[in-house]
Amino acid sequence: MKRSILFGILLSAVMIPCFSQEQANPQVFTYKLGKAEVSTLVEVTRPGGIPTILSGVSQDLLDQYFPDGTSQSQTNAFLVRSGKQIVLIDTGFGINLFDNLKSLGVTPDMVQAVLMTHLHPDHIGGLAKDGKAMFPKAIVYVSAAERDYWTKTNVNQQVVDALKAYGSRVKTFVPAALGAKSKEVVPGITPVAAPGHTPGHTVYLVNSDGQKLLIAGDFMHVEKIQWARPDISVTYDSDPVLAAQTRMSIINYVCANNIPIAGMHLLYPSIGTVSADGDGFVFTPAK
Repeated sequence: MKRSILFGILLSAVMIPCFSQEQANPQVFTYKLGKAEVSTLVEVTRPGGIPTILSGVSQDLLDQYFPDGTSQSQTNAFLVRSGKQIVLIDTGFGINLFDNLKSLGVTPDMVQAVLMTHLHPDHIGGLAKDGKAMFPKAIVYVSAAERDYWTKTNVNQQVVDALKAYGSRVKTFVPAALGAKSKEVVPGITPVAAPGHTPGHTVYLVNSDGQKLLIAGDFMHVEKIQWARPDISVTYDSDPVLAAQTRMSIINYVCANNIPIAGMHLLYPSIGTVSADGDGFVFTPAK
Protein backbone atom coordinates (compact mmCIF):
# COMPACT_ATOMS: atom_id res chain seq x y z
CA MET A 1 0.00 0.00 0.00
CA LYS A 2 2.79 2.43 0.92
CA ARG A 3 4.52 1.92 -2.43
CA SER A 4 1.24 2.42 -4.29
CA ILE A 5 0.64 5.74 -2.51
CA LEU A 6 4.15 6.91 -3.29
CA PHE A 7 3.68 5.80 -6.90
CA GLY A 8 0.60 8.00 -7.15
CA ILE A 9 2.37 11.00 -5.62
CA LEU A 10 4.83 10.94 -8.50
CA LEU A 11 2.04 11.85 -10.88
CA SER A 12 2.14 15.36 -9.46
CA ALA A 13 5.83 15.77 -9.14
CA VAL A 14 36.37 18.39 -19.86
CA MET A 15 34.96 19.35 -23.34
CA ILE A 16 31.36 18.87 -24.04
CA PRO A 17 30.53 17.89 -27.62
CA CYS A 18 28.93 20.72 -29.59
CA PHE A 19 25.21 21.25 -29.21
CA SER A 20 22.41 23.51 -30.40
CA GLN A 21 19.19 24.76 -28.88
CA GLU A 22 16.07 24.21 -30.98
CA GLN A 23 14.81 27.69 -31.78
CA ALA A 24 11.29 26.56 -32.66
CA ASN A 25 10.58 24.92 -29.31
CA PRO A 26 12.04 26.04 -25.95
CA GLN A 27 11.01 22.67 -24.50
CA VAL A 28 13.68 20.91 -26.58
CA PHE A 29 17.46 21.01 -26.38
CA THR A 30 19.53 19.10 -28.93
CA TYR A 31 23.07 18.00 -28.19
CA LYS A 32 25.54 16.63 -30.73
CA LEU A 33 27.27 13.43 -29.65
CA GLY A 34 29.62 12.11 -32.30
CA LYS A 35 27.37 11.19 -35.22
CA ALA A 36 24.27 11.09 -33.01
CA GLU A 37 21.92 13.75 -31.69
CA VAL A 38 20.50 13.56 -28.19
CA SER A 39 17.50 15.77 -27.47
CA THR A 40 16.19 16.73 -24.05
CA LEU A 41 12.38 16.69 -24.21
CA VAL A 42 11.04 18.75 -21.32
CA GLU A 43 7.72 17.44 -20.03
CA VAL A 44 7.06 19.84 -17.16
CA THR A 45 8.95 22.45 -15.14
CA ARG A 46 7.46 23.47 -11.82
CA PRO A 47 8.56 26.18 -9.37
CA GLY A 48 7.98 25.46 -5.73
CA GLY A 49 9.11 25.82 -2.16
CA ILE A 50 11.62 23.73 -0.25
CA PRO A 51 11.14 20.14 -1.43
CA THR A 52 9.28 17.90 1.01
CA ILE A 53 10.59 14.77 -0.73
CA LEU A 54 14.08 15.02 0.79
CA SER A 55 14.79 12.30 3.31
CA GLY A 56 16.33 12.95 6.73
CA VAL A 57 17.52 16.51 6.04
CA SER A 58 18.15 18.84 8.96
CA GLN A 59 16.73 22.35 9.09
CA ASP A 60 20.29 23.69 9.00
CA LEU A 61 20.87 22.02 5.63
CA LEU A 62 17.56 23.28 4.29
CA ASP A 63 18.47 26.81 5.35
CA GLN A 64 21.90 26.43 3.76
CA TYR A 65 20.80 25.12 0.36
CA PHE A 66 17.40 26.79 0.08
CA PRO A 67 18.02 30.21 1.66
CA ASP A 68 15.22 31.83 -0.33
CA GLY A 69 12.81 28.98 0.45
CA THR A 70 12.37 28.08 -3.22
CA SER A 71 13.23 25.22 -5.53
CA GLN A 72 12.28 23.98 -8.97
CA SER A 73 11.49 20.56 -10.40
CA GLN A 74 11.55 19.24 -13.94
CA THR A 75 10.70 16.00 -15.74
CA ASN A 76 12.38 15.02 -19.01
CA ALA A 77 12.50 12.31 -21.61
CA PHE A 78 15.35 11.96 -24.13
CA LEU A 79 15.43 11.20 -27.84
CA VAL A 80 18.53 9.65 -29.43
CA ARG A 81 18.83 9.86 -33.22
CA SER A 82 21.72 8.17 -35.03
CA GLY A 83 21.49 7.59 -38.74
CA LYS A 84 18.15 5.90 -39.36
CA GLN A 85 17.83 4.80 -35.74
CA ILE A 86 15.37 6.73 -33.55
CA VAL A 87 15.22 5.77 -29.89
CA LEU A 88 13.23 7.31 -27.05
CA ILE A 89 14.42 6.97 -23.46
CA ASP A 90 11.40 7.21 -21.14
CA THR A 91 8.14 8.92 -22.10
CA GLY A 92 7.55 11.38 -19.26
CA PHE A 93 3.95 12.11 -18.36
CA GLY A 94 2.96 12.33 -22.01
CA ILE A 95 2.10 16.03 -21.57
CA ASN A 96 4.47 17.80 -23.99
CA LEU A 97 6.13 14.67 -25.33
CA PHE A 98 4.36 14.44 -28.67
CA ASP A 99 4.55 18.17 -29.41
CA ASN A 100 8.26 18.07 -28.61
CA LEU A 101 8.79 15.11 -30.94
CA LYS A 102 6.81 16.87 -33.66
CA SER A 103 9.06 19.92 -33.36
CA LEU A 104 11.95 17.61 -34.26
CA GLY A 105 10.10 16.12 -37.22
CA VAL A 106 9.56 12.83 -35.40
CA THR A 107 6.19 11.07 -35.45
CA PRO A 108 5.33 8.24 -33.03
CA ASP A 109 5.50 5.60 -35.75
CA MET A 110 9.11 6.60 -36.50
CA VAL A 111 10.30 5.61 -33.01
CA GLN A 112 11.87 2.16 -33.25
CA ALA A 113 12.61 1.55 -29.58
CA VAL A 114 11.56 2.94 -26.21
CA LEU A 115 14.08 2.29 -23.44
CA MET A 116 12.72 2.55 -19.91
CA THR A 117 14.88 3.67 -17.00
CA HIS A 118 12.13 2.51 -14.65
CA LEU A 119 8.34 2.33 -14.48
CA HIS A 120 7.21 5.24 -12.31
CA PRO A 121 4.26 7.18 -13.79
CA ASP A 122 6.32 10.23 -14.77
CA HIS A 123 8.32 7.92 -17.03
CA ILE A 124 5.62 5.74 -18.58
CA GLY A 125 2.84 8.34 -18.92
CA GLY A 126 3.35 8.70 -22.67
CA LEU A 127 3.79 5.00 -23.37
CA ALA A 128 0.12 4.05 -23.80
CA LYS A 129 -3.31 5.65 -23.65
CA ASP A 130 -6.69 3.90 -23.19
CA GLY A 131 -4.98 0.56 -23.73
CA LYS A 132 -3.38 1.66 -27.01
CA ALA A 133 0.35 1.74 -27.66
CA MET A 134 1.34 5.32 -28.49
CA PHE A 135 4.42 4.15 -30.40
CA PRO A 136 2.92 1.59 -32.77
CA LYS A 137 6.16 0.21 -34.22
CA ALA A 138 8.45 0.47 -31.21
CA ILE A 139 9.93 -2.31 -29.12
CA VAL A 140 9.87 -1.45 -25.41
CA TYR A 141 12.95 -2.42 -23.43
CA VAL A 142 12.89 -2.64 -19.62
CA SER A 143 15.06 -4.48 -17.11
CA ALA A 144 13.61 -7.80 -15.99
CA ALA A 145 13.86 -6.78 -12.34
CA GLU A 146 11.90 -3.58 -12.94
CA ARG A 147 9.14 -5.28 -14.93
CA ASP A 148 8.76 -8.06 -12.38
CA TYR A 149 8.67 -5.65 -9.44
CA TRP A 150 5.68 -3.69 -10.77
CA THR A 151 3.84 -6.58 -12.41
CA LYS A 152 4.45 -9.41 -9.93
CA THR A 153 5.84 -8.22 -6.59
CA ASN A 154 4.21 -4.81 -6.11
CA VAL A 155 1.57 -4.84 -8.82
CA ASN A 156 0.58 -1.48 -10.27
CA GLN A 157 -2.23 -1.47 -12.80
CA GLN A 158 -0.91 1.49 -14.78
CA VAL A 159 2.31 -0.40 -15.43
CA VAL A 160 0.47 -3.62 -16.26
CA ASP A 161 -1.79 -1.84 -18.75
CA ALA A 162 1.02 0.13 -20.38
CA LEU A 163 3.14 -2.94 -20.99
CA LYS A 164 0.14 -5.01 -22.09
CA ALA A 165 -0.48 -2.51 -24.90
CA TYR A 166 2.84 -3.60 -26.44
CA GLY A 167 2.34 -7.35 -25.96
CA SER A 168 5.27 -9.36 -27.33
CA ARG A 169 7.08 -6.12 -28.21
CA VAL A 170 8.13 -5.76 -24.56
CA LYS A 171 11.67 -7.11 -24.21
CA THR A 172 13.58 -7.51 -20.96
CA PHE A 173 17.28 -7.55 -20.22
CA VAL A 174 19.65 -7.83 -17.27
CA PRO A 175 21.94 -4.77 -17.16
CA ALA A 176 25.54 -5.09 -16.07
CA ALA A 177 27.17 -3.14 -13.26
CA LEU A 178 28.57 0.33 -13.92
CA GLY A 179 31.91 0.04 -15.69
CA ALA A 180 31.50 -3.66 -16.55
CA LYS A 181 31.27 -4.98 -20.09
CA SER A 182 27.66 -5.21 -21.17
CA LYS A 183 25.70 -6.03 -24.31
CA GLU A 184 24.09 -3.11 -26.11
CA VAL A 185 20.31 -3.10 -25.95
CA VAL A 186 20.19 -1.25 -29.29
CA PRO A 187 23.22 -0.21 -31.37
CA GLY A 188 25.24 2.41 -29.52
CA ILE A 189 23.28 2.27 -26.25
CA THR A 190 24.28 0.09 -23.30
CA PRO A 191 22.07 -0.46 -20.23
CA VAL A 192 23.70 -0.11 -16.81
CA ALA A 193 22.24 -1.30 -13.50
CA ALA A 194 21.51 1.59 -11.12
CA PRO A 195 19.27 0.19 -8.35
CA GLY A 196 18.02 2.06 -5.32
CA HIS A 197 15.44 4.46 -6.70
CA THR A 198 13.58 1.34 -7.82
CA PRO A 199 14.83 -2.27 -7.79
CA GLY A 200 15.41 -2.38 -11.55
CA HIS A 201 16.32 1.25 -12.19
CA THR A 202 18.55 1.40 -15.27
CA VAL A 203 20.70 4.12 -16.80
CA TYR A 204 21.94 4.17 -20.39
CA LEU A 205 25.42 4.85 -21.75
CA VAL A 206 25.17 6.31 -25.25
CA ASN A 207 28.27 5.92 -27.44
CA SER A 208 28.66 7.51 -30.86
CA ASP A 209 31.91 7.77 -32.77
CA GLY A 210 33.91 7.44 -29.55
CA GLN A 211 31.96 10.12 -27.66
CA LYS A 212 29.85 9.08 -24.66
CA LEU A 213 26.92 10.42 -22.66
CA LEU A 214 25.33 8.81 -19.62
CA ILE A 215 21.55 9.28 -19.51
CA ALA A 216 21.19 8.63 -15.82
CA GLY A 217 17.45 8.44 -15.22
CA ASP A 218 16.38 9.29 -11.67
CA PHE A 219 19.83 9.21 -10.11
CA MET A 220 19.03 12.72 -8.82
CA HIS A 221 15.84 14.67 -8.08
CA VAL A 222 16.79 17.91 -6.30
CA GLU A 223 20.06 19.10 -7.77
CA LYS A 224 20.08 22.28 -5.66
CA ILE A 225 21.25 20.11 -2.76
CA GLN A 226 22.11 16.66 -4.12
CA TRP A 227 25.16 17.67 -6.16
CA ALA A 228 26.76 19.06 -3.01
CA ARG A 229 25.29 16.32 -0.82
CA PRO A 230 24.81 13.16 -2.92
CA ASP A 231 24.32 11.20 0.30
CA ILE A 232 20.82 12.71 0.61
CA SER A 233 18.02 10.66 -0.93
CA VAL A 234 14.30 11.23 -1.47
CA THR A 235 11.35 9.66 0.28
CA TYR A 236 10.18 7.62 -2.70
CA ASP A 237 13.49 5.89 -3.30
CA SER A 238 12.68 2.24 -2.73
CA ASP A 239 16.03 1.85 -0.94
CA PRO A 240 17.36 5.29 0.07
CA VAL A 241 20.75 3.98 1.23
CA LEU A 242 21.33 2.06 -2.01
CA ALA A 243 20.07 5.02 -4.04
CA ALA A 244 22.70 7.25 -2.41
CA GLN A 245 25.43 4.68 -3.07
CA THR A 246 24.36 4.38 -6.70
CA ARG A 247 24.25 8.17 -7.10
CA MET A 248 27.78 8.48 -5.76
CA SER A 249 29.02 5.68 -8.03
CA ILE A 250 27.46 7.34 -11.08
CA ILE A 251 28.91 10.76 -10.26
CA ASN A 252 32.36 9.35 -9.56
CA TYR A 253 32.22 7.34 -12.79
CA VAL A 254 31.41 10.29 -15.06
CA CYS A 255 34.00 12.46 -13.29
CA ALA A 256 36.74 9.84 -13.59
CA ASN A 257 35.94 9.08 -17.22
CA ASN A 258 35.19 12.63 -18.35
CA ILE A 259 31.70 11.65 -19.56
CA PRO A 260 28.86 14.20 -19.76
CA ILE A 261 25.67 13.25 -17.94
CA ALA A 262 21.95 13.83 -18.48
CA GLY A 263 19.09 13.30 -16.04
CA MET A 264 15.34 12.99 -16.10
CA HIS A 265 15.02 15.54 -13.29
CA LEU A 266 17.95 17.84 -14.01
CA LEU A 267 16.91 21.36 -14.95
CA TYR A 268 17.07 22.59 -18.54
CA PRO A 269 19.13 21.92 -20.58
CA SER A 270 19.52 18.81 -18.40
CA ILE A 271 22.88 17.82 -19.94
CA GLY A 272 26.32 18.86 -18.76
CA THR A 273 29.52 17.90 -17.02
CA VAL A 274 30.38 17.22 -13.39
CA SER A 275 33.49 18.15 -11.42
CA ALA A 276 34.53 17.53 -7.83
CA ASP A 277 34.32 20.46 -5.44
CA GLY A 278 35.66 19.60 -2.01
CA ASP A 279 33.39 17.01 -0.45
CA GLY A 280 30.68 17.50 -3.07
CA PHE A 281 30.32 18.09 -6.80
CA VAL A 282 29.43 20.88 -9.22
CA PHE A 283 27.33 20.45 -12.34
CA THR A 284 28.06 22.68 -15.32
CA PRO A 285 25.11 22.75 -17.74
CA ALA A 286 25.63 22.85 -21.47
CA LYS A 287 25.18 26.42 -22.75
